[in-house]
Amino acid sequence: MKTVRLTLSQAIVKYLNAQYILNEGREQKLFYGGFGIFGHGNVTCLAEALYDVKDEMPTYRGQNEQSMAMAAVGFAKAKNRRQIMFATSSIGPGATNMITACGVAYTNSLPLLVLAGDYFNTRLPDPVLQQIEQPYDSSISANDCFKPIVKYWDRITTPEQILKSLPLALETMLNPATCGPAFLALCQDTQAMGYDYPLDFFEKTTHSIVRNRADSDSLYKASDLLKEHSKIVVLAGAGVIYSEAQREFLDFVNTFKIPFVTTASAKSLCLHDEKYNIGPVGILGAKSANNLLKEAEIVLVIGSRLQDFTTASWSNFSSHTRFIHINTCAMDSIKHRGLALQGDARECLRELKPLCENLRIDEGFLQKALGYKRDYNDYISQRISYSGGEISYAHVLGKINSLVGEKDRIILAAGGLPGEFNTIWRNKAFNVIDHEYGFSCMGYEVSGGYGSAIAHKDGDSIVLTGDGSYLMLNSEIYSSVLSGDKMIIIVCDNGGYAVINRLQVNQGGNPFNNLISDCKRAVEPFMIDFVSHAKSMGADGMFASNLGEFEKAFKRAKASDRTFVIHIKVSAYDWSEYSNTWWEVGVPEVSNKDSIKKARESFESGKALQRRGI
Repeated sequence: MKTVRLTLSQAIVKYLNAQYILNEGREQKLFYGGFGIFGHGNVTCLAEALYDVKDEMPTYRGQNEQSMAMAAVGFAKAKNRRQIMFATSSIGPGATNMITACGVAYTNSLPLLVLAGDYFNTRLPDPVLQQIEQPYDSSISANDCFKPIVKYWDRITTPEQILKSLPLALETMLNPATCGPAFLALCQDTQAMGYDYPLDFFEKTTHSIVRNRADSDSLYKASDLLKEHSKIVVLAGAGVIYSEAQREFLDFVNTFKIPFVTTASAKSLCLHDEKYNIGPVGILGAKSANNLLKEAEIVLVIGSRLQDFTTASWSNFSSHTRFIHINTCAMDSIKHRGLALQGDARECLRELKPLCENLRIDEGFLQKALGYKRDYNDYISQRISYSGGEISYAHVLGKINSLVGEKDRIILAAGGLPGEFNTIWRNKAFNVIDHEYGFSCMGYEVSGGYGSAIAHKDGDSIVLTGDGSYLMLNSEIYSSVLSGDKMIIIVCDNGGYAVINRLQVNQGGNPFNNLISDCKRAVEPFMIDFVSHAKSMGADGMFASNLGEFEKAFKRAKASDRTFVIHIKVSAYDWSEYSNTWWEVGVPEVSNKDSIKKARESFESGKALQRRGI
C-alpha cells in the first residue's frame, strides 16, 4: 500500500480538495471553499495547510465566527445543497460563536462543515488559553456544546482517526435523510502530528445525491387513500425544492387538479400565479390556504417538518384530517399518525402518479379554493397600494416586488419581514428565496446574504432586514466589499423589535423593552444612520424618505458595483393580517390585568381547536 506522510491538517485539506459532486451532469468541486478566522488553535497548522490550496479551494476571511459560518449556510442554500463550504475557528469563544450557525443549518437541513480548534490531547499544557475545564470530566471542552445541534460530531485525537471520521461527516451532509451540520474538534497537538496516510484516501471522488425510494406497499396504500377521498390538499415544504422536484410536483397537482399550499421555506417552489397555488400556509401565511386546510380530508405533506408556524400550533387541521407524508426523514414522515412515504420527493411523486389514475377532486371544493385565491390576490393589491401617509412593510415589499428581476435572489430571516413577505410577495421564479424561518435567526440576513452573493452570480442577492437584525450582525458587509461579492441590503427601520412588541401587546402585555421608545434609556430615541455605517465599511448606500426615492435608490443599487444599503423608515404598527390563525405562546394563567385575562380567554379558545397527536 502506497502512503504519503502528512500532518493531520494537511490530510484534512487534501481530502476535502479531492471531493467532487455531480450536479445536473456536470462535475464540480464539492467544497467550493471555506470561511476562516484564525487563532492559536488553528493558525499554525490548519491555516498553513489551507494556504497551499488557496487558489483551488479559497478561504474567505470572516469578521465574526457566527456570521461567517452562517454565510457558509447561505452559500449551501443558494447552491441547493449541491456544494458546501467549511468554517474554521480557534478554540473557546471562536468555536462557540458558531453554535448558532449550526442551529440554522440543522433546522433547515443544510450542509455545513465546522472545523474548530480544541485542547491538547496530551493534556500536558492544560489549561491552555481559552480552554474550559470541567472538574468532573477532563475530556469535555467548549466544543461539546455542539453535540445537540449537529448531525455528526467527533473529536480528532489521533491523525489516523480521520480515515473514518471524514467519510462519515461527508455522508451525513450529502444524504438528504441526515443532511445538516457536521462538526470536527481538532486537538491542537494532533493537528501538527504526521502520519503515513494511504494514498488512495486522497483519490478524486465524485459524489451524487442519493434519491431514496418509498417502499411499494406504502405507495399503494397512499394511492388508495387518495382515491377514496375528494377533498385533498397538497402542503409543500422546502424538501420539494431541495429534491429539485418542481416539474414532477407541478405535473402531479396539475394532472389531478389538486389545490396546494406552501410553507415559508417553499415560497419559491412555483410562480405565485400558478393555477392551483392557493397561497402560503400558517401563521405567516394567508387565510386562503388556512381555510382550505381546515376543510381537507387528506393532506399530502411533501418535504415539510410541520413546525408550529406551518400548523398554527396544530390548530390548522380538523381532528378527522388524515396525513400522507413524503419525506426523507423518518421522524418527519410519521407525524400525527400519518402514512409515511419515506423517500425523495421527486422519485415518490414519479412513482405515486400512475397509481392515482382515478383520483378525482370534488369540484365544489376546488372552486372554493380558487375563490379563496382570488380574494387573497385582492388583499395583496389593497395592501401594497399606497395613497400617502406612513409607509408600511407591505408598501416597501410591493415596490421591491415590482423592481426585482427573475434571477435576483431574496434573503430574509427573523422579525416582522418574514410574515409580511410571505403574505405579500408574488413569486416570479423557481428557488430564488432564502426564507430562513427554520431557526428564525436574527442576524442571518446579512451573513446568509454574503454567502448567497458568493454562490449566486446570475442576479443580485437582495437582503431584506429590519433595524434590529441589522444591528445584531452586520460585519460581513465589510467582507463582501473586500471579496467583491455584492449584496443589496434593504433596512426597513421600525424603531426596534416591533414584531415582538406586536406579540407582547396582542397577548395583553404592556409595551416593554422592544421598541426603542419603550426601553430603558438616558436620551430621547434617535434614528441610526445605517447608510453612513455601511459606508464606513466600504459599501455604498442611500436613505429613502418615500417610495419614489426608494425606487431611485434601488435602481442605483442595481447599477452599483459594490454592496449597497438602502435605509427606509416603516411603521411599527401597520401589519398585514390575513392568516386568521392561532399560535400557542405562554399567556399567564394568573394576572390582575384585564388585558391579560382577555388574552388568556383567547388562548383557551385556541387550545380547544388544537389537534392532538405525535
